Amino acid sequence: MLSSLPPLVTLSFAIVLEVLATSWQPRTNQFTAVVPTVGVLLGYGLAFYLLSLTVQNMPLGIAYAIWCGAGIVLVALIAWLLHGQKLDGYAIVGIALILLGTVIINVFSTAIDH
Repeated sequence: MLSSLPPLVTLSFAIVLEVLATSWQPRTNQFTAVVPTVGVLLGYGLAFYLLSLTVQNMPLGIAYAIWCGAGIVLVALIAWLLHGQKLDGYAIVGIALILLGTVIINVFSTAIDH
């Protein structure tokens, strides 16, 4: 069932799960709080499973570049919005460049099917 989904769909779900798991990490209290720890482990496990499905039909380097770029931008945004993380101008420019690179791969690269 999941393996029949388009690779960008499985990759998108994988990114969302990885971002959620990463965002929950502070609540694990160094993996001593059971419920958040289970959520983090399940989130990462499912994310990597979906990534493994994605790379069956998308080049690994492209999938990983999209995974990393989107993950970095989303986690930074969540940290800023929900955890009060401060971002200076250099951080914002760097994150914008990562986002731009991810968009360029998705829109213009011939290495993936559009």
